[in-house]
Amino acid sequence: MKRSRDSRLTFFANLMRAGNGRPVALAVLLALSFINLCSEWPHDVARPALVDKLYALMPDSFGTTRQLLFDHYQRLFPRIPAAQPVTIVEIDDRTLAAVGQWPWPRNRLATLLDDIAAHKPLAIGLDFYMPEADQTSPGKVADNLPATSADLAAGLRALPSHEAVLAASLRAAPSVLGAAAIDHAAPDASLDLRSAPILVHGANPLATVQRYLYVLASLPELQAAARGQALLNVTLEQGTIRRMPMIVGLGDKLVPSLPIEMLRVATGSPAVDVFADKSGVRAVGVADVEVPTEPDGDFRLDFASVRLTGSRNVSARDVLDGRVDAERFRNKLVLVGLTGTGLTDMRTTALGELVPGVEVQAQAIEAIFEGRFLRRPTWLIRVERAFIMVFGILIIWYLPHPDTRFAAFVRSVPKAGFAIMGISLNLLTLLVCFLLFKYFRLLVDAAAIFIILSAVVGCFFSAALLDYGVQSRRAARHARAHEDNEFR
Repeated sequence: MKRSRDSRLTFFANLMRAGNGRPVALAVLLALSFINLCSEWPHDVARPALVDKLYALMPDSFGTTRQLLFDHYQRLFPRIPAAQPVTIVEIDDRTLAAVGQWPWPRNRLATLLDDIAAHKPLAIGLDFYMPEADQTSPGKVADNLPATSADLAAGLRALPSHEAVLAASLRAAPSVLGAAAIDHAAPDASLDLRSAPILVHGANPLATVQRYLYVLASLPELQAAARGQALLNVTLEQGTIRRMPMIVGLGDKLVPSLPIEMLRVATGSPAVDVFADKSGVRAVGVADVEVPTEPDGDFRLDFASVRLTGSRNVSARDVLDGRVDAERFRNKLVLVGLTGTGLTDMRTTALGELVPGVEVQAQAIEAIFEGRFLRRPTWLIRVERAFIMVFGILIIWYLPHPDTRFAAFVRSVPKAGFAIMGISLNLLTLLVCFLLFKYFRLLVDAAAIFIILSAVVGCFFSAALLDYGVQSRRAARHARAHEDNEFR
């Protein structure tokens, strides 16, 4: 048994020793680089079907590690709000207790909209949609009255519907209605949405953006009255919100998201500009605002802690009661959203905070307003990969060279050498990447750099350890044999 273990150890030691360990280290470098490439394939390069099949068999370890690292960047250096362009009007538990359960009659929502619009906001966005008719409208109530109440029913039918009342309020205000794009048929879903024109500068990006066939939107009467329509969709990655699409494909047309559409309405711009090339979307903008995006049209959210943003929220109850300072709305982008218990889906941000959906929309607007963009451009990804390959090859060429002092150090104290090399490489890489994030908001994948280069370095230390193990066992056998000879 011992002889078998020794032979296996000798075999692996000889394998690692071949070419001074360089062939094994090079194979590790190429294999891990390929897995990393598959986890973040270039958008401007067609992905072979064979690569898809191979990657399906491998866990997305690099992608998961990358996202966790980027979250850690934000948690250490979150966005500090420099301005307060947004006010959130919360339909919260206090409001529901005073006004009544949700959904409200549309005329009551119209009253809230009128009260906000009276203070001259730049735009008012509704972070919900209304695909069904209001069953409390006078005509609907009249339909449920008995035949003996014909006169009352006739009087009710003569009154305007609650949709008509809300439509008048939407028409009088700089209003934007929300909608949700979905990829499956559903009750009340439609195939189209009234939306602002999209001017594409460059290649048509429909092939690269997120695509949907259906949309849950408000009633056509309400859509026709609003100044704008936009999607509320966000991108979920393992249950966490890190990105939001600035534009989305709905059938064969492009539709903007709520933040970009509110900026369009606020600036009075006639259209949303999309800048694209063959690799996908580069930026989305309105007026003089240009938002850099991923090739699929997603915008990386730079979150601020909700501990620093809560002061911009006001209760809808206080608005209806006239207890809110007009300056909270004047020249602001106002979002009306549901925050009451059980009314909204709570979302987890990259900071690990659980927030309502309207908070995510507000943070996106604020980051755009401040020009705080998290960036991971294509050139940065290519620089990372070039650095890994160049530095990895330098390690493979230099580290096992017999004339270097470091090689002698590795042979003499392999365990200590591995620890020092690993810790130093890790700390230096993380330090540089954290500084690039803090000062330039660049998302550098320090995790992939460290994992791949550490594995390459580890090949040589493994060879040293195996060689050390083989020599130790041989020395032990010789010592025992010598003792046996002396005993005899």
